[in-house]
Amino acid sequence: MEKTWKPTVAGILTLIAGVVLLIIGLVWVGLGSAFIPFGFMGLFGAIGAPFIILGIIAIVGGVYALKRRIWGLALAGAICALPAGFILGILAIIFVALGKREFV
Repeated sequence: MEKTWKPTVAGILTLIAGVVLLIIGLVWVGLGSAFIPFGFMGLFGAIGAPFIILGIIAIVGGVYALKRRIWGLALAGAICALPAGFILGILAIIFVALGKREFV
């Protein structure tokens, strides 16, 4: 099977979105620790934690897309990339789906 550019582009888009999500989550958690005296840490942590989790899943999925391994995990990473940038996530999902035959 000839390798195309689709899984590679999907992996790059997913990795970019995952890093963005991770940064957003860490900023929210950091803001929470800055507002500890006001009792807002739990609120900011509750907002930041899902972004961190989605970012980690997106990064792992992006790596698997680049390696063309475990199509389901690459697709899950692309789906988790949606909150970082809707267009990035949609394009990543499309390219992972179109490149399904290239995954081992």
